[in-house]
Amino acid sequence: MSAAPAGRVVEFAIGGMTCAACSARLEKVLNRQPGLEATVNLASERARVRLTDDADEARVIAAVAKAGFTAAPADNRTREAEKARKLATYRRELRRFWIAAALTAPLVGQMAFMIGGDHHAELPRWLQLLLATPVQFWIGWRFYDGAYKALRGGGANMDVLVALGTSMAWGFSAVVTAFALDQHVYFEGGAAVITLVLLGKLLETRAKAKTSEAIEALIRLQPRTARLERDGQLVEVAVDSLMPGDVFVVRPGENVPVDGQVIDGASSVNEAMLTGESMPVSKAGGDKVFAATANGEGMLRCRATGVGEHTLLAGIIRLVGEAQGSKAPVQRLADRISAVFVPVVCLVALATFVGWWWAGGAFAPALINAVAVLVIACPCALGLATPTAIMVGTGQGARAGILVKNAEALERAEKIGILALDKTGTLTLGEPRVTDVLALAVGEDEAVRLAAALEQGSEHPLARAVLARAGGALPAVADFVARAGLGVEGSVDGRRLRLGSPDWLGISLPQVAALQEEGKTVVVLAEGATPLALLAIADPLRPTSRQAVERLQARGLRVVMLTGDNPVTAAAVARQAGIGEFRAGILPGDKAAAVAGLRAAGQVVAMVGDGVNDAPALAAADVSFAMGAGSDAAIEVADLTLMRSDLLGVYNAIDLSAATLRKIRNNLFFAFIYNVLGIPLAALGWLNPVIAGAAMAMSSLSVVSNSLLLRAWRPKQ
Repeated sequence: MSAAPAGRVVEFAIGGMTCAACSARLEKVLNRQPGLEATVNLASERARVRLTDDADEARVIAAVAKAGFTAAPADNRTREAEKARKLATYRRELRRFWIAAALTAPLVGQMAFMIGGDHHAELPRWLQLLLATPVQFWIGWRFYDGAYKALRGGGANMDVLVALGTSMAWGFSAVVTAFALDQHVYFEGGAAVITLVLLGKLLETRAKAKTSEAIEALIRLQPRTARLERDGQLVEVAVDSLMPGDVFVVRPGENVPVDGQVIDGASSVNEAMLTGESMPVSKAGGDKVFAATANGEGMLRCRATGVGEHTLLAGIIRLVGEAQGSKAPVQRLADRISAVFVPVVCLVALATFVGWWWAGGAFAPALINAVAVLVIACPCALGLATPTAIMVGTGQGARAGILVKNAEALERAEKIGILALDKTGTLTLGEPRVTDVLALAVGEDEAVRLAAALEQGSEHPLARAVLARAGGALPAVADFVARAGLGVEGSVDGRRLRLGSPDWLGISLPQVAALQEEGKTVVVLAEGATPLALLAIADPLRPTSRQAVERLQARGLRVVMLTGDNPVTAAAVARQAGIGEFRAGILPGDKAAAVAGLRAAGQVVAMVGDGVNDAPALAAADVSFAMGAGSDAAIEVADLTLMRSDLLGVYNAIDLSAATLRKIRNNLFFAFIYNVLGIPLAALGWLNPVIAGAAMAMSSLSVVSNSLLLRAWRPKQ
């Protein structure tokens, strides 16, 4: 996986897009600008732009305006204003729809009587002209405006098709009415198409709003106020005014306002909105708490550590928004088709008109069939097929504690063939503890004291286990040196000591093998070549690890454990977890090479680690999963972050990927088959413009509705 290029990434809210041709053209326009790299999402009406060189927001806004659209920087603060603006626009369009429906109803109603043979029911043509003209030029002005802007920007979109088709029907009918010609008029066709397309857009807007419900729900979780401790008094203040270091109080039943650390008090906190885990988590002095989690029965006094955009919740909202705005590789085919769709449809409509007029010699049928071709064609469904499914899928993932960084990772997850697992903190709880101390040349307490003194300078999980066993004050260590993956050495009380793996120290004792066969990691405390003591450290498997491995293997994945432990201990842990293949004795820096070796088999390789120590290996994999709730580093490093720190989350993430990709494939099939069948039927004269308009209006709605069915997906426990 290549590193992202340097530069700021800014998200813009885009106004004026009506179909996939719009988003494809705008993306092309932005990517032509020097210093800009952009992806445009029709479903979310967002553009994510990487600003490099000397580019700034003003250049983006100017380029978007020149292309015929509007742009404004978007973030969590502007989301509410944008939501209010969209609601006002929706209500305005809804009023216009009802006016259009009222004006169109008599025109369509007369057709029902005429089909039944009652030709006396036809409205006077001057009245039809009077009813249809406001629909065509007032209600339908949005299509003319959109078409003008698209053509001015050098492209064509759905508005061009609707404006061209309905104008042809209205213009022909107006000429027939003005000169009292002996021809049928088609005022009802143009008016009905505009009304139905407008209805389809309104329904589509409502459906698209539901695709972003997950991120809206996360935003609503953020408390507005906090109880801040000032001069011994509790003062209720706006959350935005809190600073790191402020002391705040969370009463029973309240939500935690910002990220913090408990100073005193004890309670249980429901962190389901972060991890998907419904069981409350006990909190006491020194524990971390996170914004928007729900406090239980106790009162907590906390110190703020992360506020504003630096809370874990803000990071999740940002990550979900980025994933929903990203583009999956499967979308590329639809983008290429959308870019040429409208010009091709116009050519097909022209060919239909010429062919029917040449073959039948009648102008009116040729015109109506050409209009039907123009209005049946819909690039919107193609543009919405992928992003709507991605938005719903990533939202469902966030609810389940699965954070997806981008759509490409979500697509690749379904194709994983080999899954490489770190041992400590992934298969195991990541909470090692000293289980045995075998004194050889010093007493047990002295062995633990000396070992802990050496480990004071180490950040390794095994070091924390030794320090926890020792407790109390420790002597100072001098000349400390850490040997990655091997051990540590230094001077304690004037003695040069080493603590590490038996192989590194060149020490072979029968007790070592016996402890390793129990799945324990053994470290030796030695002075020179003399072993002073053996310390056995065990890190129990997570309760769900074996079940998760079985499910992953049943899905056809080849599961491989990577660990720095010796082969005997690694074999014992692998046996407990049900893993038949492992690589032992791998130093942290060599895990990336091990992942690269697995990729040589030609399959998609995923790596699961804790997101910090395993960063090189995560970066080397095709898809990376980070374990660890509350780890900012994990969110930054991995493609997918499992907030529950549960290996079952990997299985659920792959299952979510498969479900999302199924919806995308279904949507693309429906969108393609609709146009492949609809356009020829219209060209052959088997669809009138009203039916064509209704079908076009419903095509996008069907794609969005199919994506919304993903909301039924649930993680397996």
